[in-house]
Amino acid sequence: EILENSLELNRSCGNPAEKAYMSFIYPKPESAMVVHNLAKHAQLAAAQVMMLDRQHKAMLNTYLRNIDQKQHQIHVRHPLVLVLDNVRSAFNVGQIFRTAETAAVDKVITCGITPHPPHPQINKTALGAEEYVPSQHFTDTKKAVEWLKQNGYMVVGMETTSKSKCYTDVVFQKPTALIVGNEVFGISTEVMEKCDILVEIPCYGIKNSLNVAAAVATNVFEVIRQWR
Repeated sequence: EILENSLELNRSCGNPAEKAYMSFIYPKPESAMVVHNLAKHAQLAAAQVMMLDRQHKAMLNTYLRNIDQKQHQIHVRHPLVLVLDNVRSAFNVGQIFRTAETAAVDKVITCGITPHPPHPQINKTALGAEEYVPSQHFTDTKKAVEWLKQNGYMVVGMETTSKSKCYTDVVFQKPTALIVGNEVFGISTEVMEKCDILVEIPCYGIKNSLNVAAAVATNVFEVIRQWR
């Protein structure tokens, strides 16, 4: 009977991924297969199995550093604050929190319409990193900048302008605050006027700037490189 069922499966299913899927994951009567996208779901199941296999192999290789450190192992935070001036996308904010955590920055300050924790879309790209980074929200970015200046921060705006210096040509003081702006409009002009200096990342294509999360990562690790 098993052999007969196997032969019938070979005739009705096609490739090995589809056969495995129908045998072990989605065993349904033939009538249900009419409305079931077999090929699509079999491919998804096969991809999942492949990823689990890759994960298992990675865990067996001790030279791979793919396990997060314990929180108590982070002994030093860098005197660096990231300020998000009306960044629209929660996914971008999540990526910035991930960068902030890996760089052990002091704090992330979200301003205006910028989504802030707790937020499910932030968690999706931060992968939990937002839980380990101190954060604070200001309704007005200018108020945040005033607070930073009162506490002795060098305030650096990341914006492409005729006044901006290349980010690698700037000596970043301790402590420093890096400000990034909205994905479309950038940092508001009122906030730029309050910055001590403006920096930019040279671009060589048609677009004149990186995605905001990519730009933050690039500049943050240049600051850390100088300090270490």
